[in-house]
Amino acid sequence: MNNHEIKTRTESDSMGPMQVPADAYYGASTQRAVLNFPISTARYPRSFIYALALIKQSAAKVNMDLGLLDKKICDAVVKAAQEVMDGKFDSHFVVDIYQTGSGTSTNMNANEIIANRATEILGGKLGQKLVHPNDHVNMGQSSNDVIPTASHLAAVTAIKKELLPALDGLHASLKMKAKEFWPIVKTGRTHLQDATPIRLGQEFEGFASQVELSISRSKEAIAQLSDVALGGTAVGTGINTHAEFSSRVCKVMSQVLGADIKETKHHFQAQATMDAMVDASGRLRTVSVSLMKVANDIRWMGSGPRAGIGELNLPEVQPGSSIMPGKVNPVIAEALIQACAQVIGNDVTVGVAGQGSYFELNMMWPVGTYNLLQSVSLLGAASANFSEQCVKGITATTKGPDMVERGLMMATALAPVVGYDIAADIAKTASKNGKTIKEVAKEKTKLTDQELVEILNPAKMTEPGAKGAGGGG
Repeated sequence: MNNHEIKTRTESDSMGPMQVPADAYYGASTQRAVLNFPISTARYPRSFIYALALIKQSAAKVNMDLGLLDKKICDAVVKAAQEVMDGKFDSHFVVDIYQTGSGTSTNMNANEIIANRATEILGGKLGQKLVHPNDHVNMGQSSNDVIPTASHLAAVTAIKKELLPALDGLHASLKMKAKEFWPIVKTGRTHLQDATPIRLGQEFEGFASQVELSISRSKEAIAQLSDVALGGTAVGTGINTHAEFSSRVCKVMSQVLGADIKETKHHFQAQATMDAMVDASGRLRTVSVSLMKVANDIRWMGSGPRAGIGELNLPEVQPGSSIMPGKVNPVIAEALIQACAQVIGNDVTVGVAGQGSYFELNMMWPVGTYNLLQSVSLLGAASANFSEQCVKGITATTKGPDMVERGLMMATALAPVVGYDIAADIAKTASKNGKTIKEVAKEKTKLTDQELVEILNPAKMTEPGAKGAGGGG
């Protein structure tokens, strides 16, 4: 044997013997999948591996309590599964995402790793099967209900631990800026054109509200995903599993996750469709579109510094050009925008995966799950980064307030007093001759200086209180 040859051992499954790497904790079924699917480097993420191992651990405990699994085997499986949950065997999850549509290969990957490690714990050797991957680790389960359940659990966990804390932090940062910027009155914009005055704090209050609603949408996704398919086994009928198995396992998993995980009341849809995942992905798409608006508005308001809008100073975090000295770009906002674009693309994949539901099983679980979990992680990381490296360091310039007096839409406040047509004429005249609305109104109306000061008070124009004027866009 030369130094480049890999040492192997013989394992077997229902199809016969198979050579696997000598130090691998997976077995024959996993090795077949490695050979069958040499397609990409994409693998299930840590959150999914954790969820899958949690199912195996909880199932072992419940099966023992039901008198179906020997205590020594149960204890070994529980310990082995915990090690998988802790990440000790991540490198042994070797199956490509682009595999069997039910995820059976990954389910068996987990079963074999846990069975081999449990066999070691009981004093045996790898491949000896003192603990059997199907008979013991997979007892009461099928890939067809385990993989959908693990997908839901992983998404619930990721949203709770990665996305919601990030959105909470971004919401707090935006609320803080809304309060800080409340005294600043600037020109509003609709259709990219000047509009009536608005407080900079009101704009940031709007951003904060978008994130607040994004938090609500994410929590609604958790509620949908907390309903799991476990207990349906092969086609939803629950064949080969104890009637109390799923409800008991869900209680155990709920305690570990701190979430209300429930056995679905609709088994024949829970594994035959990916509807809850499609729904969750759609909510994340909405969150992405919302965050894109926030990031783009802040980026535009910080444009310049001299030839742009220039109402905000964004934190300068790195040089912006390899050829233009001193140029600084809004790179943190750009990073969030790109992450949101990826999530929107991922949602298309999840939607197509949801269409891969035929009769009693959806057969695109791996790719649907992979994209949904990536979306959660991307939004969480990019939102947290945007909050810390951009929003918290934003300051306001004087350019916004300086331009308010010259804003043509100040004429809107005149409409209830002099009428829409006269106010429009004043605005058009001011636009042509470069004068302010106040200056032209003094020439074209009988309003006194004091009356004009009162009517054209920008701060009052940021609050309700119109007296008969029509709205406009």
